[in-house]
Amino acid sequence: MVHDPSTPPALAVLEVASIARGLSVADAMVKRAEVRILRADPVTPGKYLLVFAGGEEEVFEAMEAGRESAAGELLDELLLYGAHRALVPALEGTEVPAIDGSLGTLEMKTAAATLLSADAALKMADVDLVALHLCRGIDGKGYVVFTGAQDAVEASLEAGDEAVRPELRAGRELIARPHPDVHWALSRL
Repeated sequence: MVHDPSTPPALAVLEVASIARGLSVADAMVKRAEVRILRADPVTPGKYLLVFAGGEEEVFEAMEAGRESAAGELLDELLLYGAHRALVPALEGTEVPAIDGSLGTLEMKTAAATLLSADAALKMADVDLVALHLCRGIDGKGYVVFTGAQDAVEASLEAGDEAVRPELRAGRELIARPHPDVHWALSRL
């Protein structure tokens, strides 16, 4: 069954402790089910990150295959049904949209926590995703940045933070009136 693009995709993350094992996990997943790999990267500190999307059944099957293949090397995971529509394009590297209003940033200690936080924040209020970064070059952490009316950004910050266990949270900031140069800084992240 191929995923219907008119419905929100299922999105999944596997963080594997070994780069070599990570490649085997990726192979096992795509052999088991038809999913689209959005990220398959070695990331700091020496782990392998897999992010994939597709229909619910396919992602579930691929996740099962990935867990089996990862065995004792699995560090973290996330299976997210009905992911917010902005997440997949952000993972594919779309352009940074203009900042429109306040700016909110959530920083988490794992890629799985970052995506869970981003999904909850985006679903909470009318905000636009500005940036999504997973693990690469930042010691395995991730962050999400979104913009909108200040009350919407505040509600999204709260929802995104609450979606994640406290020990996986790394930072949360609101910039009520960001300077125009912040957009330039965001494009460099």
